[in-house]
Amino acid sequence: MASNLSHSTPATRAVGASGADVVERQSAEVLKVSTRSRPSAVAGAIAGVIRDSGVAEVQSIGAGATNQAIKAVAIARSYLSEEGIDIVCTPSFIDVAIDDEERTAIRLLVERR
Repeated sequence: MASNLSHSTPATRAVGASGADVVERQSAEVLKVSTRSRPSAVAGAIAGVIRDSGVAEVQSIGAGATNQAIKAVAIARSYLSEEGIDIVCTPSFIDVAIDDEERTAIRLLVERR
């Protein structure tokens, strides 16, 4: 995985990169996005999680990763609108621990409307 978020939380899934590990989470599934993540791949993951559980959490650190994440939410919205599903995105900040260092990430909570 090519993300600087790789060590923050154990219950996550990295998307848009090869070798992604899939781990289930009890609440919103966390999708971590890096600068090299493909927005269409992330969008597909967001759409799948929304279809399954109705809520997804997208995390990114840095301008490039956040850009990819925002594009992915927009693409996922168009994927889901074809099925009559509308989503909303609530941005916030979240502190994550990476290699015992605190970093501030952008958290996009994506939910069915």
